[in-house]
Amino acid sequence: MLILVLNSGSSSIKFQLLDMPSGELMCSGLVERIGSENSRFYLKTKNAELDTKKGLADHKKGLEVIAEALTDPKLGLLQPGEWISAVGHRVVHGGKFYSATVKISPEVKGKIRELASLAPLHNPNNLLGIEVSEELFPKAEQVAVFDTAFHQSIPEKAYRYAIPEVFYQEYGIRVYGFHGTSHKYVSEKAAEYLEKTPSRMITVHLGNGCSVTAVKDGKSIDHSLGFGPSNGLIMGTRSGDIDHSLIFYLTEKLGYAAEEVNRILVSESGMYGLTGFKDLRDIQQEASKGDSKCLLALDMMNYRIQKFIGAYTAIMNGLDVLVFTAGIGENSSLVRESVCRDMDYLGIKIHPERNQNPQPGICELQSEDSRVKILIIPTNEELEIARQTYRLLQ
Repeated sequence: MLILVLNSGSSSIKFQLLDMPSGELMCSGLVERIGSENSRFYLKTKNAELDTKKGLADHKKGLEVIAEALTDPKLGLLQPGEWISAVGHRVVHGGKFYSATVKISPEVKGKIRELASLAPLHNPNNLLGIEVSEELFPKAEQVAVFDTAFHQSIPEKAYRYAIPEVFYQEYGIRVYGFHGTSHKYVSEKAAEYLEKTPSRMITVHLGNGCSVTAVKDGKSIDHSLGFGPSNGLIMGTRSGDIDHSLIFYLTEKLGYAAEEVNRILVSESGMYGLTGFKDLRDIQQEASKGDSKCLLALDMMNYRIQKFIGAYTAIMNGLDVLVFTAGIGENSSLVRESVCRDMDYLGIKIHPERNQNPQPGICELQSEDSRVKILIIPTNEELEIARQTYRLLQ
C-alpha cells in the first residue's frame, strides 16, 4: 500500500511516500521557508536528489510542486497504472471531537475548519493539503492524524484551567496539547533504544513551533502547549506564554482590534518579533556577529525551555531521560548546550564534544557523570502518520 504523508507546518511542508506495512521509503522531501523568495524544494528518491530554490508564495503552491514531482515520469516514483492508496495528513487540532485517527469526510473537514481559530497557522494549511490532495489523488483514501491524540492521557489536574466550570463543560475549553505525533514517536524510540520504558522523560520538540512534554511511564502527563498551539515556549513567530492582561491592554488602552492582537501574537511575535528573522539559522548567524537582539532572543528562548524542564522534573519527582528533537533540537548544538548549561543540580550534564559532533541517528550527549541521559532522536512524524493510516485502513 503506497501512502503519501503530508505534514504541513506553519512555514513548511514535509512529505514522504512510503510502501506500507514494510515502511520502505520511496521518497522524502521538504518545502521550506514558504512565503519567502528563498523558498526551497528538496526531494530525495533512491536514485535521484533535487534541491532547488523556488519563490513559493503559499502552501498551495508548495503542494502543487510536490504533486508534480510525484507524478513526474522521469523520477519514476509511480509506475504506469499505479496510484497512491492513501494520503495521511497531519492535522494539528482535533479539539474535543477527535482523539484518534479518522477517515476524512465532509464532516471531518468541517470540524477542522471550525477549529482553525484555535490553530490559525496550521489547521487552515492542513485543510488545504486535504483539499488539494482530493483533487490530485482522487483514488486515494484521505486520513487525518491529529496532534492532540497523544495528550489525551494528561490528567484533569493538568488539563483544566482555573476558570468557571461552564467553559469546560459546554465549550470544551481545556489543555489539548500539540506536536503529539512527534512526542509519541520519539518517546517510543527512546524506550526502544534504551530497551525499557523510562519512568521519567522530557521530550523537547524545537522547530518553528516548539513544545515540551512530560512523559511518565510512556504516557504524556503534561505539555507546554494548551487550548491552542501558541503558549509555552518562545517560537518562530508565536509569543509563547504571556500575561493575559497584555491582551486587554492592547485592545482597551492601545486600540488594537482583537483580530489584530491575535495576528501579532501568532504571526509577528516570538523570535521574529524579537529579531526580525523567522529562521533560527539566520538568528544564530547574526548572533555570532554580535547582534544584541539576536543574542537576547536566544537567551530568552533557552531560558524558557529551562524553566519547563525544571517544572516537569519537579512534577515527576526526578528525571531519567531528556530528548531533543525536530529541526532545531536535532541540528542546533548551540541551543542544546545553552539549555543544558547550569542544570547539573537536576543531574543534567552535557558532553561538549559529543554535542558539537553528534553521530547520525539516535545519539547520546550526556557526560560520564550525568545522572540524566541526554538524547538526540530524529523525529519521524511522517512514518508515525503512515503507520496510523495503515492500521486504520486494514
